[in-house]
Amino acid sequence: MDDLQLGMIWGYWGQLPPANLLEATKLAEDLGFDSVWTAEAWGSDVFSPLAYLAGHTSRIRLGTSVVQLSARTPTATAMHAITLDHLSNGRLVLGLGASGPQVVEGWYGQPYRKPLARTREYVEIIRRVLAREEPLEFDGEFYQHPYHGPGSMGLGKPLKSITHPLRREIPIFLGAEGPKNVTMTAEIADGWIPLYYSPFRQEVYAEQLAGARDGFEIIAMANINITDDVEAGLAPVKAMLAFYIGGMGARGKNFHTDLMARMGFEEEAHRIQELFLAGRKDEAVGVVPSEFADEISLVGPRERIAERLEVWRESPVTTVTMYPSGPDQMRAAAELVLG
Repeated sequence: MDDLQLGMIWGYWGQLPPANLLEATKLAEDLGFDSVWTAEAWGSDVFSPLAYLAGHTSRIRLGTSVVQLSARTPTATAMHAITLDHLSNGRLVLGLGASGPQVVEGWYGQPYRKPLARTREYVEIIRRVLAREEPLEFDGEFYQHPYHGPGSMGLGKPLKSITHPLRREIPIFLGAEGPKNVTMTAEIADGWIPLYYSPFRQEVYAEQLAGARDGFEIIAMANINITDDVEAGLAPVKAMLAFYIGGMGARGKNFHTDLMARMGFEEEAHRIQELFLAGRKDEAVGVVPSEFADEISLVGPRERIAERLEVWRESPVTTVTMYPSGPDQMRAAAELVLG
């Protein structure tokens, strides 16, 4: 598409908050970036940084990439969304994701089962809360309002949000990787947040995205890095891929490994996982093919990035995102993507 947008993704915090959180976000807004995204895993939460940034910005969209479903009930997430949408004057994009069993059972202490069915219920409840048409009544497999399961006192009653939403339809995006999950995303969501997407292999998801509604957005992390040394510029991408493909899941149950295999790198994907789980992390990084890392990124001299951007513009992707970097890099990225 000709009007490809640019976003910035902070992800989740490491040991400490990022030192330039506010400065880089304000610069992104000044440069015309369309959105800024935060995340959560088992440390910083996804909403608090956006609430802070909402008070220091005025135009840039504020996205969650993604809210962990197991971290909150759907109604609690809806409360966060209503509150933050008011504070930001209608700039919230609510990205949700089921995560994986390693995080859900290890950190959130909940069983990981039927993620698609649970996601469908979660989204439906949030939409009903935001619509605020009637008190919430929902009788699902995972969520009941009022609750009537084991231990219920039988005193719950249907409730309607005290606070009137600023918008009755806040856009809901889903982080999804598996074919069935992406198909469901195109059906019930307003946008999709893939962990990694290759515009050179659009066929991998073409069938799953066929049912997307008008205005459906795809927010793809492109890891923009303007450098004369392409291989060195791909090093952080390879490290990220090795971590997710090798370590974010168990052997035989890692969605990221499965996705890399579906994208044509099956042998390398399983080798990365084997090395990472054996503690040989540096070797795992070394196995990540440059071709694969390059396809999901925009790395290299300006001329090379400009040429490869044309492939992204011809894909279903609506926004490419980059990690925060120095002012010069951000300015150059804005010039390349936004013109």
